[in-house]
Amino acid sequence: MEILKKALEFKKRRMSHMTTSDKVYASREAKSLVLRINEIYKKTRDPYLMDVMKQITQKKRKIDRRLNGIIQI
Repeated sequence: MEILKKALEFKKRRMSHMTTSDKVYASREAKSLVLRINEIYKKTRDPYLMDVMKQITQKKRKIDRRLNGIIQI
């Protein structure tokens, strides 16, 4: 599946030294990936898809925290 390839590539991508616009783009891309994977998950209930969605969501939250300037220890 092409969407899983994109998701795994997103997961492996480095997030250091990103500009603000790069962070916004990455956050939107992550949201899009999660929503598209969720549509497939609703039909198949594959636990692997849920794990991928969780990992992408975790990375998205990290990006969003940096965008909003919230530091969490």
